[in-house]
Amino acid sequence: MPKRGYHHGNLRQALIDAALILITEKGPTGFTLSEAAKSAGVTPAAVYRHFAGREDLIAEAARQGYEIFVEVMEKAFNDGKPSALAAFESTGRAYLWFAREHPGHYISMFESGISINHSPELADVAGRAWGVLEKAAGNLSQHIPAEKRPPAAMFSAHIWALSHGVVELFARNSPGRQSPFPPEDLLETGIGVYLRGLGLIPQDK
Repeated sequence: MPKRGYHHGNLRQALIDAALILITEKGPTGFTLSEAAKSAGVTPAAVYRHFAGREDLIAEAARQGYEIFVEVMEKAFNDGKPSALAAFESTGRAYLWFAREHPGHYISMFESGISINHSPELADVAGRAWGVLEKAAGNLSQHIPAEKRPPAAMFSAHIWALSHGVVELFARNSPGRQSPFPPEDLLETGIGVYLRGLGLIPQDK
């Protein structure tokens, strides 16, 4: 009987898929290449035909995650048009959705310690992901007078940090941390406070 992973002729992807499950269950440093190989149904030696080590395997999981992330963010941005505000808010919600639906990818991308400069391919797709949020921030910030307008990169960095914080603290079941509010509400109200401070939405009365 052929080993799992070979019958589709795509051992490399079988190893990545196995690693994603292990990353979700044990974290990026909680498994060995031997465990990934066993989960994929191959010998440990077979891993080294495709990856130099665990870091390379996780980096490829991160790269594939960013590819999905870019698609999710671009769809959210485009679905929010023609309103710059709706497009901007939609990308924030998409961040939460991605973290929940693709935990292995998310951890590989943001919690593994793998640099986005690990490879040119990873750096490129990570840059494209950042570019979607920066574009949404840039479009929205056009409604602010030029002399008061923050750089789009700063604007998007603030929102990315807020989204990431909500995900890390409340959307991924962090031990001992519970919020009386849904993560979506926390993110929406947090963004609302930020945008009111910039004068982009009316103050509450």
